[in-house]
Amino acid sequence: MKRLLSVLAFLIGIVTYGQTALSNTGSIRIHEKGQIGFHTHFINNAPFDENLGLAGFYGQEQLVLSGALTPIFFDTEIDIDNGLLLNTSLGVINNVNFIAGDVITPKNLDDIYLNFFRDAFYVGEANGSKTDGYVQITNIQDFIFPVGDTDQLRPLTLNSEAVNSTAKCAYFFENPNEPSSLDNSFSTVIRQESLEAIHTVEFWRLEGSERSTITINWNERSNLNALTDTFNTVTVVGWNKSANQWVSIGNTVRAGNFNQGFITSETFVPDDFEIITLGALASPAEVITLDNYLLTPNGDGLNDVLVIPEMQLSPNNSIKIYDRFGLKVFDLINYTNEFDGKSNVNNLVIEKDLGLPEGVYFYVIKLDDLALDYQGFLYLVR
Repeated sequence: MKRLLSVLAFLIGIVTYGQTALSNTGSIRIHEKGQIGFHTHFINNAPFDENLGLAGFYGQEQLVLSGALTPIFFDTEIDIDNGLLLNTSLGVINNVNFIAGDVITPKNLDDIYLNFFRDAFYVGEANGSKTDGYVQITNIQDFIFPVGDTDQLRPLTLNSEAVNSTAKCAYFFENPNEPSSLDNSFSTVIRQESLEAIHTVEFWRLEGSERSTITINWNERSNLNALTDTFNTVTVVGWNKSANQWVSIGNTVRAGNFNQGFITSETFVPDDFEIITLGALASPAEVITLDNYLLTPNGDGLNDVLVIPEMQLSPNNSIKIYDRFGLKVFDLINYTNEFDGKSNVNNLVIEKDLGLPEGVYFYVIKLDDLALDYQGFLYLVR
């Protein structure tokens, strides 16, 4: 407590900022196991970037972070009912704990963001606790951006061929023909001939110079039926900067139905595109749908493992299983009923040995001997 009080005393004074605010005009540091709790606005006008310990933002009313310099914290907690508004960027080098409320950045200003540095991560992301605005990564190769709008978490998964010096992402629940948050518009009638339609409900803005694939998802609010009545035509599209039109980025995995699902793109360079969303191809790609399956790994001998009899017809096969956001949780070649509700891949799945949480998952199956592909739902109940 003495350490906390001494650090707060170094935050010079209380100033007027609509309401009270703490203002830093001198160099300070949070030492290991030290803690700072902000219950009012914070104005950072001096270096505050060699920190350990925890910096937390707490309260019911919206707090504002502003100032000339970016504070960089080790661990950060966000527990503000009405969110933390960034008028200057905020950096984190270890962990962000989204407890309640969003981190909000102006969507018309991509130079203000929540920045995750090398090895930084986050927990607690949900519809009511995420980033409503821009997230940037620095010196990170693969990342799931915890972005969304006021109401929903709509993450984008980035998998790059090399480490990104920087990459940045935000989600917009807006019509690209007339986005309210951006100065430019992106007419959905200006598109490649191979594209039948462009989604007009939502889009993502992604910046990055490394060749990458992305995974994005949709839900009932996305209203995919308004895009196409043929699910197998759905693909990833982007507004190409050089061509000044919508072009197909392509897809390697597509799973789900019109109400929920995800799609993974082919490899591309994000900086070649202004924004990214879903589109419909003029010609459908053939995908065969199997049944949906129930898995109840409780040891009673019924549905304890995933059994798909058709896979016995093709010993040379593969199966991939994804969660509802498109995060791969299981991957196996020559499957013979091994999936029992536990992950076998190294990714962001926490405590994978304890088993995956209940919910809806998607499977993608390839039967190489028969040259057939399948996709469908898996319901995991414990």
